[in-house]
Amino acid sequence: MRIVLAGATATISSELLPLLLDEGHTVLGLTRTSSGAERLRAAGVQPVVADVMDADALLTALDGQTADAVIHQATAITRTPTFHRDLYATDALREEGTRNLLRAARNLGATRFITQSFFLGYGWRDHGPARLTEEHPYGQPGHGPFGRHLRSLRSNEDQVLGAADIDGIALRYGLFYGPERSTRSMMDMARRRRLPVPRPAATMHLVHIADAASATVAALERGRAGQAYNIVDDEPVGMDDYLDAVAAVAGAPTPRRIPGWLLRVTPYLHSLLVGTHIRLDNGKAKRELGWAPQFPTYREGLRSVAT
Repeated sequence: MRIVLAGATATISSELLPLLLDEGHTVLGLTRTSSGAERLRAAGVQPVVADVMDADALLTALDGQTADAVIHQATAITRTPTFHRDLYATDALREEGTRNLLRAARNLGATRFITQSFFLGYGWRDHGPARLTEEHPYGQPGHGPFGRHLRSLRSNEDQVLGAADIDGIALRYGLFYGPERSTRSMMDMARRRRLPVPRPAATMHLVHIADAASATVAALERGRAGQAYNIVDDEPVGMDDYLDAVAAVAGAPTPRRIPGWLLRVTPYLHSLLVGTHIRLDNGKAKRELGWAPQFPTYREGLRSVAT
């Protein structure tokens, strides 16, 4: 296929681009910067310099191009968010950015559109012990800062899955980890004894970025139009166990424990490390995409980061 990849220098794209090229696809990589364009050229990808948030500039940059598919991996997240405002730019990419990319996809003649979604669109709260399937309510309206994030996630999926003229697919990725900036940063913090573990701790569902990338390729080839897929590993994890494992892989002492309420000064981080309990079912992705995680749990995945 001929593919336009938005967010071609984002975290997941470091793993996704080699897979797409190995499959024989031609990739046009969208980037906002000249330095990003140089990185893409070095990787054997044709760069297109454009801001996804500027609809007219995006269409101009892609004028005369054609594509079979568009993959939306654009994000403004460069580190683990701590405050709600850290997500506002990414909220906008999920709403206006998705709208602009769908318009571009139609101009390109693309018939397939894969969008990056997020498992916490089910809600930042305690979901109990049951594993959530894709049939569970998603992106439900809410008040306050979480409502803004949920509306953007819902908008992203509604636009893509409801597109009448394009086969749209949404991938609800778990929390990324692997050989990328946030995991490396946590390992460094653990070595410096600056990675405290809150008690009580949240329950999260992770996905190694290599597995997120392989699921994206599987969805490109086998995903059903109008469908969302949970892309997570096989085992949810308490964040206390996960942070202990990060420290162990880093060769650092077991992190000290702190009361969870101390993190309330960083509201979004508090929701990730203390307030949310969520477990997902990845069976639909396994059945329909023919996909399975190379790293079934964080234990195998973190060992791969250390090697």
